Amino acid sequence: MLDEQETRSLVEKPLNNSKIVSETPKSPLGFQSLTLVPSKTDLCKAPLPNEEPPRRPRRGSALRQVLIALIANLGPVNTGMVFGFSAVAIPQLMSANSTIKIDSDQASWIASLSSLSTPLGCILGGYLMDLLGRRTTLLLLEVPLVAGWLLIATAGGVPQIYAGRLLVGLGSGLVGAPARVYTGEVSQPHLRGTLAALASVAVSLGVLIEYGGGAATEWPVLAGLSAALPLAAFLLTALLLPETPAWLLTQGKKDKARTALHRLRADTCDVERELADLEAFRANIANLKSSAGPTAPPPKQHSIIKSLFEPAALKPFSILVIYFLIYQFSGVNSITFYAVEVFRESAEGIDDYLATVALGVVRLLFTILACGLLRRCGRRPLTFISSIGCGVTMLGLGTYMYLAKEAKEAGLAPPPSWIPVLCIFGFTAVSTIGYLVVPWVMIGEVYPSRVRGLLGGLTTCAAHMFVFTVVKTFPFLQLTAGVHGAFWIYGVISTLGTVFFYFFLPETKGKSLEEIEDYFAGRRDTLDTPKKRPIVISQPV
Repeated sequence: MLDEQETRSLVEKPLNNSKIVSETPKSPLGFQSLTLVPSKTDLCKAPLPNEEPPRRPRRGSALRQVLIALIANLGPVNTGMVFGFSAVAIPQLMSANSTIKIDSDQASWIASLSSLSTPLGCILGGYLMDLLGRRTTLLLLEVPLVAGWLLIATAGGVPQIYAGRLLVGLGSGLVGAPARVYTGEVSQPHLRGTLAALASVAVSLGVLIEYGGGAATEWPVLAGLSAALPLAAFLLTALLLPETPAWLLTQGKKDKARTALHRLRADTCDVERELADLEAFRANIANLKSSAGPTAPPPKQHSIIKSLFEPAALKPFSILVIYFLIYQFSGVNSITFYAVEVFRESAEGIDDYLATVALGVVRLLFTILACGLLRRCGRRPLTFISSIGCGVTMLGLGTYMYLAKEAKEAGLAPPPSWIPVLCIFGFTAVSTIGYLVVPWVMIGEVYPSRVRGLLGGLTTCAAHMFVFTVVKTFPFLQLTAGVHGAFWIYGVISTLGTVFFYFFLPETKGKSLEEIEDYFAGRRDTLDTPKKRPIVISQPV
């Protein structure tokens, strides 16, 4: 039995500041009643009845998510370097003092070969990141990039340059979907739009690096320096990046998914709640599939091929493929891959290399601007700016080239040379705002998690097939339709694309991956946020 002192200590322990105001006499058995008055401090600390413990915030560390996304998007920087390299290397290779001589046909192959091997990398990258994981694929893709750049740097002839371009193109294809899907899966909805746009910023940065390097040094040195970036990306990915929780859950690795979330969000975030949401969504999808009918196969045996033809996958895939078709045939990469030559043909009296570097700066700045606008304005408005703006500037550039040609044949003074410069820079600005950002961001948003990697790879594959077609046919198009005719064709395609975007492109800004998947699967009619109805309070008469 406890003595009086022990009893007092047990009673006073939970309420250290309480006071004993009355005591009853001890009973024959030794019991005594104590009346306590808790202090204000104890009343504040004591939990109220039915009160839930305070929840941790749902939003994780923004700094961690940004830093991880930056590392994941070092690969797209290399993609931009692959794009920009031909613009500065081809004029050097075609110069009179070049040690390796090339003609216009070889120049078109050097420019386009990287895009020919990129689709293979896209398909392989999509398959590998679903099979091996997003992080492992990000590591593997650096190998062909390093090998390709070193092969170009040490090339003694055109075949070695061709081989090097094929390898760096393969690496660019491998990185396309994994970088964007990884960023989409590790970032939370309020940051996803901005962080997913980092891939486009990275591509523009890579283009600028090559433009600037080509103006300062020779192409073999530039290729050798370019090999340093994939090496750095490999080391940083191996040391700092975790696997995505979404992919780990598809493999049944819940504990590893929890650990990855802690690394991505920090300990202040409600990791358990986010993990529960991810599991609940996966369970809901499994239940919907199992209840589809008595003949429906169990979720684990559900064919991936069949999943590709479900509305949740087929609808967004069709929209994005047509988006990329319009975007590429608006002439964006014809300008990117042949920038020096376009300036040389259209604007006399300017330093074509300096103008190309300035064009790279404009592209980078407007890509950064697009990241902020993407979060504020959404996907549709920015796409309209690009489709209409690219149409107007391409039609304007084509018209200038036509009038300049007519004036030259008639022996008249050509129109002012600032007009084509304004059109080219304006085209780059408006194309970057939407075309160069929106579809790449949506790759990481619109596909179901089960086939996100495969469809992301197929979409990137289609995009780079369009790049190859546009870049390879640009010289032929100039020859057959005239320089002005090529730009007119690009302008008409972009302008007409506005109609498609208006009717079919959904707005995914601020929506979770689960909401987007439900929309394309037909489980919700719209992605629009329902308007809040006013609350009507009835009062008795």
